[in-house]
Amino acid sequence: MKIAVTYENGQVFQHFGHTEEFKVYDTEDKKILSSQVVGTGGSGHEALAVFLKNLGVKVLICGGIGGGARTALSQAGIELYPGASGDADQAVEALLNGSLELCRSYENIFSRTIEGSEIYKLNHRSADEQTVTVSDDVAALLEKGIHYSEVSDGDFDIPVEPLSSLWNFSSDEHIVPSDIEIREARDKVNWKNLELAGNTLTFGSPDTAIDLGAIAKGYIADRMKDYLVEKGVKSAVINLGGNVLCIGKRPDGTPFKVGLQKPYADRNETIATLNIDGMSVVSSGVYERHFEKDGVNYHHILNPRDGYPYQNGLISVTIISDLSVDGDGLSTTCFSMGL
Repeated sequence: MKIAVTYENGQVFQHFGHTEEFKVYDTEDKKILSSQVVGTGGSGHEALAVFLKNLGVKVLICGGIGGGARTALSQAGIELYPGASGDADQAVEALLNGSLELCRSYENIFSRTIEGSEIYKLNHRSADEQTVTVSDDVAALLEKGIHYSEVSDGDFDIPVEPLSSLWNFSSDEHIVPSDIEIREARDKVNWKNLELAGNTLTFGSPDTAIDLGAIAKGYIADRMKDYLVEKGVKSAVINLGGNVLCIGKRPDGTPFKVGLQKPYADRNETIATLNIDGMSVVSSGVYERHFEKDGVNYHHILNPRDGYPYQNGLISVTIISDLSVDGDGLSTTCFSMGL
């Protein structure tokens, strides 16, 4: 895609009577090409639109623009970047930095391992602290988690932290917890020990601890999409690893192509390709975070009833949905319930 940018935050003149300079940024070739437009009198609006269209420009970033030029550009299929000006590199970088900062801020809320995060504090509350007030984001995510715990009758269980903290799928040591450790942790897992009313969360047991890892990425992807759409982005792909969320279509109007990874194969090897327009694609499987020991594949999708990874014959489940958080919840729930 090519993006046109006025030099030095310049105004796009309504009558185009002066020499107007543009930078044209090619997002695919990562090149910046300089061009110059000479005013053409009263036909300036149309000349501007035709000039940029002939360059293959899809987006114009500028400090300001008149109504006539705005109409001509729109008719030429060129999108205006609202409220932004200056170099395209800086505009794109600002969007990326804003998205990454948003992601980091949510990680510092939802992580069960980062000391000081809201979830960490909830899980390390005092034994006599039963009722707490949680933030809007935690309340919204807990509501989703409790919903999927309920509809799955506990096959998906949001307070699975006592179990998940036993298993380490990122270590090279490949340690399987003992049966005693698993039984003790398993007895502490029960979604019915959580009661949420608005922002008030009540724990039914001092042993109850929360792990939002199964649905947090989807929620964060949804918030990142909200942020980018608010900034005027109409075409983008958010990929958080296993969670792909699209904003609109490709700039040429065709759907995004999202490949489904072939289990246990290289990440670039796919088994199918989906045409996606503004939707979320989430996959849960046994081949991402896992290790093999004594001929058994131990993966990160844990069965709260016995404390071990599910062994139901499924390898992967993919969900296409409007919201990525629902794709997260449904993919894990469907996997846990089996066929």
